[in-house]
Amino acid sequence: MSEPTTPLTASGATASGAAASGAAASEITAPPAGPRPAGRRATRVGPSRRRAAYAAAGSPVLLALPFYVDRFWLQAGLLAMAAAIGAIGLTLLTGATGQLSLGHAFFLAVGAYGYCVLAGDGEGAGEPVGLGLPSWAAVVLAVLLAGVAGGVFSPIAGRLRGAYLGIATLALIFIGQHVLFNAHDLTGGYNGRAVPPLSLFGLTFDDSETVVAAVPFQAMEKLWYVGLLLLAGCALFARGVLRGRPGRAMNAIRDHRIAAGVMGVPVARHRAAVFVLSSMYAGLAGVLLALVFQQTVPEYFGFILSLEYLAMIVIGGLGSVTGAVVGAAFVTLLPQILTRYSEVLPLVSAPGTGGVSPGEVSRYLYGAAIVAVVLFLPGGLVRLAARRGPIEKDEAERP
Repeated sequence: MSEPTTPLTASGATASGAAASGAAASEITAPPAGPRPAGRRATRVGPSRRRAAYAAAGSPVLLALPFYVDRFWLQAGLLAMAAAIGAIGLTLLTGATGQLSLGHAFFLAVGAYGYCVLAGDGEGAGEPVGLGLPSWAAVVLAVLLAGVAGGVFSPIAGRLRGAYLGIATLALIFIGQHVLFNAHDLTGGYNGRAVPPLSLFGLTFDDSETVVAAVPFQAMEKLWYVGLLLLAGCALFARGVLRGRPGRAMNAIRDHRIAAGVMGVPVARHRAAVFVLSSMYAGLAGVLLALVFQQTVPEYFGFILSLEYLAMIVIGGLGSVTGAVVGAAFVTLLPQILTRYSEVLPLVSAPGTGGVSPGEVSRYLYGAAIVAVVLFLPGGLVRLAARRGPIEKDEAERP
């Protein structure tokens, strides 16, 4: 007789299968014995290190530009710096918090004209009134005045959103234009008013020559370093806000305000606070614009200027400080370059000579750029560098 066979149970099959698969996995995943051979591998350079490298490479160039370029390019660069400061404020409001604002030009006008009124003397016959304060104090108070104007409007900004807030802020443009054109004693009316020069630590930032390394420094050369300092400070402060708890709260409000409120984020208060902060950024940009132009004109602070600031943050990249700077440089420098080289560019004529002016061509290009960004590059121009993939460099592996 044959011996009875022992039946194979399911548990036994499972245990043996698991043991076999574990042994196979250990054979596959076990690292080879002995030291690893030295070789080369590709490593990714993080965004922070990449930005630091760009800043280290670009800072000496920016600091040396006043010694080598003429007044036109320095003025264009200062206009781009002022626009970048205002665009950073708008990207905090629109890009990070999701609040649409069409009245950004109003707060630029508050800053520009506030500085003129506070720093002007108004002693001449027929001149607009002025308080005669020190210019550095006038800069600070003008920025605070823009913040106060934003604070007056902040209860509305805290409760409205989307197109409703956009329409409400659009009303500020019409109110501001009416006041600027008709309050002759403050604004000078249609012709505007002269801007008092900035004076700081005994140095006056006007066209009086100050020789530095055998190079005569006038208003644009002196203001260049002021603009760099203000832009760097505003960018670092905004980056700190976005990376901290306020930035996380702002992003939560933008993505889902109801969920943010459930999590304990005071939605209305954060919206109002960001609106005030954005207004102060715009006020500082308006002061720098006034110092660069040396004359304020009401027509400049119209609805078109607000649309240009929206174009800056969309083209550069919504919610990004670097994107706001890149977009501001693109939108501001493009008409300046077209004006400079209008004689050699096809289909572009100098202003006042007939044909298509550089300003009109610039607006066509803005529109085309916005459409291209929305369709093909939602992250804006600043995302182009991120889409390149990892930056590779040779690095010896450790044994």
